[in-house]
Amino acid sequence: FESMSNVSYYMTRGDTPYGGVNMKDGLVSDGLTDVYNKFHMGNCGENTAKKMGISREEQDGYAISSYTRAAKAYETGAIKDELIPVEIKGKRGKPSTFVTEDDEFRNAKFDKFPKLATVFQREGGSITAGNASTLSDGAAATILMTEDAAKKYGATPLARVVGYADGATEPIDFPIAPRFSTEKLLKQVGMNPHEVDLWEINEAFSVVVLANMKLHELDPEKVNIHGGAVSLGHPLGASGTRIVNHLVFALQPGQKGVASICNGGGGASSIMIEKL
Repeated sequence: FESMSNVSYYMTRGDTPYGGVNMKDGLVSDGLTDVYNKFHMGNCGENTAKKMGISREEQDGYAISSYTRAAKAYETGAIKDELIPVEIKGKRGKPSTFVTEDDEFRNAKFDKFPKLATVFQREGGSITAGNASTLSDGAAATILMTEDAAKKYGATPLARVVGYADGATEPIDFPIAPRFSTEKLLKQVGMNPHEVDLWEINEAFSVVVLANMKLHELDPEKVNIHGGAVSLGHPLGASGTRIVNHLVFALQPGQKGVASICNGGGGASSIMIEKL
C-alpha cells in the first residue's frame, strides 16, 4: 500500500524560531532522493541516458507506448480480472463513488510531450513529467503459500515461483540494477532472456526500461505489454507487488515471465513465475 499524496512535510523539533520554519517534503526526502549522492533519483536516470545514448525522443516514444498500451488494456478488458473497485462512501445521504480504473492514462496529451521541460537537468536533460512515472496512490495484494499449504486449505494457485534474486550496482546506476538481479535469476533457473515469454520491468522512468531492454536485447513486444508505471503510476511501496500480480494475469498457462524492479541506492529484485 502507498499513498504518496498523503506523505507528510517535516519540520525540525524544538521552539519555532522568529520568522517561521522551513518544511521538508517527506516524499522527496525519504522516497525520491539518492541518499548517497544527495540528489533526486531523476539525476541517476539522466546519467544512465547519457551513458547509454538513450535520447529524449526514445524516452518520449516509449512513454507514449506505455500510455497507449494501458488505454488499450482497459478498453479490451485485458486487465479487468486483476482490478478491485474502491468504494468511497457518500456523505449525508449522497451516493457512493466507485473508482473502477486508474485515471492517469487518460490525462496524457501526446502532442505536448516534445514541448515539456526537462525536470532534473534543464540543460541537456531528457527526463520530463511525460516520460517519467507519476506520483500516485495505490495498493496491491497477493497470497504466497507452499504447495502443501495450498492443498491443506483447498486453494487453487494461479502461478508458481520458479526463482528469484537480488542484485546491486553503484547507487547512481540504479536504473540498470535490474540487469544484475535478472542475470543472477536467469543463471539460477538455467534460461536465457529470449526464452522468457513476458517481462514486467518497473517504469520508474522510461529510460529504466529502455536501458534494460537494450542490455538484455529484449523484444519490446514482450515487455510491459499493458503499460506500466509511466502511464499507471508508481506508488512506491505497492509497485513490486503490482507488477508481479499483473504478470500472473498476463501470462498464459505454461508460460514463464520475469518481473524486476530497481530501488534507490543501487539495488534491484527479480522474480520468475510460471502461470499454472
